[in-house]
Amino acid sequence: MTETTYPEVPVLVVGGGSVGLLTAALLAHHGVPPVLVERRSGPSVHPRATGIGSRSVEILRELGLDTAVDAAAVDLRGAAGKAVARTVVEMGAGDVVTVPMPAPSADEVETTPFRLRGVCAQDRLDAVVAADLARRGADLRWSTRLVGIAQDADGVDVELEGPDGRYSLRCARVVAADGAHSAVRSALGIGSSGAGDLGKSMINILFRADLRSHLRGMSFGTCTITTPEAPGLLVTVDGETNWVFHVTCAADKGERPEDFTHERCAAVVRAAVGDPHLDVEVRSVLPWRPRSSLADRFAVGRVFLVGDAAHTVAPLGAFGLNTGVADAHNLAWKLAAVHKGEAGAGLLDTYAQEREPVAAATLDQAMRRIADPQLHWGRGPEADAARMAAGVWAAPVVHLGQRYDSAAIIDPRPELPSTVDLAVALDGSPGSRVPHARVDGVSTLDLVASRWTLLVGTAGDQWLAAAADVGLPAHRVSASWLSDNGALLVRPDAIVAMRVTAPAPEPARFLADALDQVLARPVAVPSRPRLLPETSGTHGA
Repeated sequence: MTETTYPEVPVLVVGGGSVGLLTAALLAHHGVPPVLVERRSGPSVHPRATGIGSRSVEILRELGLDTAVDAAAVDLRGAAGKAVARTVVEMGAGDVVTVPMPAPSADEVETTPFRLRGVCAQDRLDAVVAADLARRGADLRWSTRLVGIAQDADGVDVELEGPDGRYSLRCARVVAADGAHSAVRSALGIGSSGAGDLGKSMINILFRADLRSHLRGMSFGTCTITTPEAPGLLVTVDGETNWVFHVTCAADKGERPEDFTHERCAAVVRAAVGDPHLDVEVRSVLPWRPRSSLADRFAVGRVFLVGDAAHTVAPLGAFGLNTGVADAHNLAWKLAAVHKGEAGAGLLDTYAQEREPVAAATLDQAMRRIADPQLHWGRGPEADAARMAAGVWAAPVVHLGQRYDSAAIIDPRPELPSTVDLAVALDGSPGSRVPHARVDGVSTLDLVASRWTLLVGTAGDQWLAAAADVGLPAHRVSASWLSDNGALLVRPDAIVAMRVTAPAPEPARFLADALDQVLARPVAVPSRPRLLPETSGTHGA
């Protein structure tokens, strides 16, 4: 008889970037103690993305981290979102073209009440999340890399190499958050598709220099520097002394990334600023190249890909990091439900079912913006018409409006009713993010609170009683997207799992059936009907 080796670790997260850290944080939040391994000695000091979208802010709020991340963000309210100037000195003197930081429309404010005051560089986000994980006593193993992985029907064996040498772990499941060149993805033999590398190779220069006297109160998210001596993109990290400057590595002229020494990078920064005597400290130099690719599979057996391991997104639109955060949010509660025995293992199949189409649509939207950045930045009727002609969705719809279609949704409605108006897209349909509404001053998003929740209409007394019978928290809501005697069953990730528009003969049994179905649980009574559109008769839009 074969001896069964039980997993030592419920979930191993490979990779300690933003998405890996947030995956670990979300698992811990749902009561699953993860182990995270990262080959670096700590969180990266080098910022990559700076734009944290509204959906990611909602997820940070769910973790109780939105206030800390907002404090780490640069306040850009009323500032320029982007600027164009010959040098920083000339920008501060007023010779600059600016595009205002996009202000949320009234409709956007009505759809999500949570947003940051400006941009937050990825290293600052990581520092907040890593500190919170440390406070929780999470098992974070820095300077540790994965050197082998194999799985069977009962678990995953990984070989790790850390400061004290090599050792093995037996894990129930593994989440690969190890970046665009994922070792886990390669070991699993998962290919990818898409455009691949885009444009020229770039050099990301992280530097410290006090630019306040040159800026003279000017603030911005990004500034395109046009001086022929050092053209590039200057990105705010703290708006005062910490910055990133992106320049092209001209491989066609024989340049190599290693040619960009700290001394050369300091000279490039001085030229871009327009001050030959500027005191510059180059902190880090990171070669990179824009890329667009999609893994052929987001899951193989007990191993799941998230973030750049699953998809790399062209940078325009700030969709890359936020898509990875949404991966983590979708997966973590499902892993927790299966680990605790609250769901069948089939629930985990819905991760790829839901995230692969959304990631593919997001990559498509990023690529459509590359040919003409005004399709992203433009405002007004003419820009709306140009976006419509180019098949470009409004950015808030990309971030917040996309829908899921899987076995974890009853009667999903995957087609978007609008790619322009977020309020129209968030209409309470199954598969969409639950609409924001105030209930006694509290957002419905806060009422969900990472758990299964029932929202009932104003005449939904029987649904309230049924929710109590099956142990679901329930709240009465008055909203156009919820009929007076209807109900919305909302998942822990704030996605609508089911909408009913009329009473059911046995509402408690109806809810129990719905939970069994979406959680892939074995049905206790073989004759119990499944809540499919053709048999239920009580749910739908």
